[in-house]
Amino acid sequence: MAGLTESNLPERLPSGKSTLSSGLPERPLNLANEEPRVALDALLTQLLARAENKPARPRLLGLAGPPGSGKTTLAAALAAALPAAQALPMDGFHRDNRALIAEGLLERKGAPETFDAPAVLAAITALRAGRLQRWPGFDRAADCTLPDAIAIDANLEWVLIEGNYLLLEQPVWRSLAGLFDETIWLDVPDPVLEARLIQRWRDHGLDEAAAQARARGNDLPNAALTKARSVRTGALVYHAPADAGTLL
Repeated sequence: MAGLTESNLPERLPSGKSTLSSGLPERPLNLANEEPRVALDALLTQLLARAENKPARPRLLGLAGPPGSGKTTLAAALAAALPAAQALPMDGFHRDNRALIAEGLLERKGAPETFDAPAVLAAITALRAGRLQRWPGFDRAADCTLPDAIAIDANLEWVLIEGNYLLLEQPVWRSLAGLFDETIWLDVPDPVLEARLIQRWRDHGLDEAAAQARARGNDLPNAALTKARSVRTGALVYHAPADAGTLL
């Protein structure tokens, strides 16, 4: 069954209006047996229904979930469908490799302590106040952050921020949830996460054994932490469609 591709994403919706079906249940969205397009439409319906009263600033939407849950793909799909929307990743807030080496954390890169959580908090606070024009990016090939790499569009109605730890109940991280107008938690079964994370490392050129070691040694413990310590109260819980593969 077809997944979300550029050719079958829903058309961008006019501000404050929805052509999608109404009367969907509130939280959570139990869409595990739905096609990807149906699941995305249901999520859009919920978001637009909650956004009837447009604030003076862009609405901030936080997408959280374990590594491999499909946050980047879902954020891109929502940004393409919501009016005047832009997606921003959290990857640009990785701490510098030199600092991680000095602290013996390089092998744990991707864990909460390998991100600059105060910088994440400061950036989202400034974004909410309309005082931020640039956002950091991340060069995966060079494994380094790119300060101010992403220009934040003017006149946005939605800003979508995606990252593993946006709902994490730990110092500093716990201050993020209150900055978002809406939050989404991506729920993906552990076996699906494991398969995706192993395949991700294989796509980076590792053999099967090395890919399994990297996924099980770091990514899956990080996934377990996000599931155990993320506060989903008030969030839309998005159960990815069963046939969405690596797309969602």
